[in-house]
Amino acid sequence: MMGPVLAACLLIILSTAWISQANEALCKKDGGVCSCNNNKNSVDCSYKKLTAIPSNIPADTKKLELGYNKLSKLSPKAFHHLSKLTYLSLDYNQLQALPIGVFDQLVNLTDLRLNRNQLTSLPSGIFDKLTKLTILWLNVNKLQSLPHGVFDKLTELKTLYLQNNQLPRVPEGVFDSLLNLNTLDLDTNPWDCSCRDILYLRNWIREKQGNVSNIEAAECAVGNKAVLDITEKDAASDCVSPNTTTAIPTSTTTPASVIYDDIHEIKVPQENFQKFLGYQEPDHLPTQPQCLMSISGYLGLMMSLMLTSAAILYVFHFLKKA
Repeated sequence: MMGPVLAACLLIILSTAWISQANEALCKKDGGVCSCNNNKNSVDCSYKKLTAIPSNIPADTKKLELGYNKLSKLSPKAFHHLSKLTYLSLDYNQLQALPIGVFDQLVNLTDLRLNRNQLTSLPSGIFDKLTKLTILWLNVNKLQSLPHGVFDKLTELKTLYLQNNQLPRVPEGVFDSLLNLNTLDLDTNPWDCSCRDILYLRNWIREKQGNVSNIEAAECAVGNKAVLDITEKDAASDCVSPNTTTAIPTSTTTPASVIYDDIHEIKVPQENFQKFLGYQEPDHLPTQPQCLMSISGYLGLMMSLMLTSAAILYVFHFLKKA
C-alpha cells in the first residue's frame, strides 16, 4: 500500500510545483521586466527605466508599482483590465498629462501616487470613479490649476498631498466634499493673496483648523503671510485669471497615447523600431536575457507537466493492481 501513497504524495508535490511554475510564467509574460509576488497579488515594475507600461500584467493584481521609471504618457486604457487594484504608484516619472478616463475602471483603488511628475493640469472628472480612495499624492508636480469639482466624489479621502506645486488659488468649494479628510498639505505653492477668490481657501482653513493637519502651513507668495491670516483688505482685488480653474484640454494627448500604445504591441526588431520612429525603447522590448528567462520558464513548465503525467499513470497502475 505504500506505493500508491507515495505516488499520491508525489502527485501533490508536483501539482504544487506546476501551479507555481504556471504563475511564474504568467508574471513573465511582459518579457521578465517586472517581479511578481503571486501570494499577495503584487507586481513591482519600479526602477526599470520603462517608457511604457508592460503588457499582460495579471488581471488579479491588487498592488502595482510603476514608480521611478521614465513614463511620460499613458494610454487611456492602460489600467482598464486591472479593476482589482487597490494600490497604484506612478511616482517619480515624467508624466506631463493624464488622459481622460485612465483611472475609470479602478473602482477599488485606495492609494494613488502621482507625486514627483510634471503634471501641469488635471482633466475634469479624472478621479470621479475612485470613490474608495483614501490617500492621493499630487505633490511635487507643476499644477497651475485645479478643475471645478475635481475631488467631489472622493468622500472617503483622508489624506491629500498638494504641496510643491504652482497653485495660486483653488476653485470655490473644491474641498467641501472631503468630509473624512484629516491631512492636507498645501505649502510651497504661490498662493495669490491679493485676489478675492483666495478667501474661500482662507475660510476653509479657519473652519478646519485643528481637525485637518498641516493646512496652516499655506503661505502667500508675497509677504510670507499665512493664508490663514489674510484679511478682506489684503484680498481686495477682483482678479481675472485666464482659465485658472479649468483643466487644460487633453484631447490632443489622447490620440497620441493610443497610437503610442498600439505601436508597442507590434513586435519588430529594436533597430528597425528606432529607425522607423526615431525613438529609443530599450527597456520595453524583451532583451535576450529576458527571452532566455521566459524560454527556461516554459521548459520548466513542460517538465513539470511531464512529471505530473507520469505520477498520475503511476497512481493508476497501483490502483489497478489493488
